[in-house]
Amino acid sequence: MDLTTLSALAFTLVLWASAFAGIRAGLEGYGPAHLALLRFLVASSTLVVYAALARVRPPRRVDLGRIALLGFLGITVYHVALNYGELTVSAGAASLLIASGPIFTALLAVSFLGERLTPLGWAGIGLGFAGVALIALGEGGGLRFSPGAFWIVLAAFSTSLYFVFQMPLHGRYTPLEVTAYTLWAGTLWMLPLLPGLPAELAAAPPAATWSVVYLGVGPGMLAYVAWTFALSRAPASRVTSFLYLSPALAIVIAWVWLGEWPSLLAVVGGAVAIVGVLVTQYAGRAPASRGIS
Repeated sequence: MDLTTLSALAFTLVLWASAFAGIRAGLEGYGPAHLALLRFLVASSTLVVYAALARVRPPRRVDLGRIALLGFLGITVYHVALNYGELTVSAGAASLLIASGPIFTALLAVSFLGERLTPLGWAGIGLGFAGVALIALGEGGGLRFSPGAFWIVLAAFSTSLYFVFQMPLHGRYTPLEVTAYTLWAGTLWMLPLLPGLPAELAAAPPAATWSVVYLGVGPGMLAYVAWTFALSRAPASRVTSFLYLSPALAIVIAWVWLGEWPSLLAVVGGAVAIVGVLVTQYAGRAPASRGIS
């Protein structure tokens, strides 16, 4: 990769990693649902301006149902569940749980894309789930599972569904178009949460509101634009491999921003989960025999 591509990747990773701490900061003034809604009202508004400048095409009518489903799974469910999870789970541990998402993607790919896992792949999935269990225990304050961990596992599962079922769109649209369509659809799904938001906005501390605005503009919009730019200049497999750096960055950012550090057991569990993901992704998958449409 050239320096420009690496710079775009670094910019993206820092923004996405900072989102976990930003959510914790935003929760100081907003409920989980209203935080997600306000964040994506900001993100959708800013992305409309960029999409107009980039001349993003409107989606085909035949794809609207799939786009609506993807927006619900990848934006609405993912972000609302993640916010609820971070009420009790530290930002660093949340990032480690989300990093385990590819184990769900691998299982879904077996079911829907005709992919096959080798014995090593199944072992990697077992390692991944063991790591998730350790993180949940580590954030539970002793030998008990943290309730918030289940919300974040739901978020990881929903984003895995999002990645699997968006595959047919990539042959017809650019990555930026897919991102824009699903982000706007997810924001529309959240509009029923609007009652009560103005009162919460008026009562929230300015620091919490600015955190939510940052989440919308930074991780919610600018990071996706930079990610799309990087994908246009380097192979997707190489670009996505950098995402495994995100939990380490998220832990450091949460420590600097919030003075927060995940438990030792959660860190160990995160390392186990990421090893499991790497084994499954790079050594345990056989070629697909059919595809989803």
